Amino acid sequence: MPLFVLATPIGNLEDVSPRALKTLSEADVVACEDTRRTWQLLAHFGLRKTVVRYDNFVHRRETPRLLERLRRGERVALVTDAGTPGISDPGGRLVAEAVNASVPVVPIPGPSSVTAALSASGLPADEFSFLGFLPRRAGRVKKEFQRVGADRTVVFMESTFRLKAALSAARDVFGNVPAVIGREMTKLHEEFIRGRLDDVVLELGRRETVKGEVIVVLSPQLKET
Repeated sequence: MPLFVLATPIGNLEDVSPRALKTLSEADVVACEDTRRTWQLLAHFGLRKTVVRYDNFVHRRETPRLLERLRRGERVALVTDAGTPGISDPGGRLVAEAVNASVPVVPIPGPSSVTAALSASGLPADEFSFLGFLPRRAGRVKKEFQRVGADRTVVFMESTFRLKAALSAARDVFGNVPAVIGREMTKLHEEFIRGRLDDVVLELGRRETVKGEVIVVLSPQLKET
């Protein structure tokens, strides 16, 4: 039986696809990073399923168990908290082990915060580098920006608590380049903050707090001349 790699909504539950719902309804077990988030999703659609936690702390224990379920013919659906599994989440380990064990892997495509942010950014999206979540240490953040270079669009995720520091590091490396912050995408308070980095940082500075989930798109190749 194949492993189903299933994308789930990044916010708005109406974004779930009919194929994704059908796959979930037929699954014997759902592997996920956060069982609470997944139970909420399943409950919203009236689905009662066996849910198995699969994160950085238990993946070594759970991987052989899930592979054994697949060998027995059970239907296993892999999901992440929001978006597409394997993209900056532990699910990629299970996919890699399934491939190594010659288990078929079937993608059930759907929402992705990366492509959603790019599509609404208005910045070049033909070529881009996705950095996932940035390192916590400021020095490593700068090295990460320096590593990708300045010839294509850069996309990364960051905690709102470290967002201003990350943008400051990007300013030091790339200069005053165009930037877009996607905040709470597809949710009730969805917002896009646009402008050159100096303008975006200034806007964030006017706010007492910045809440919600954010993803940042930068275009170093459009640096001011």
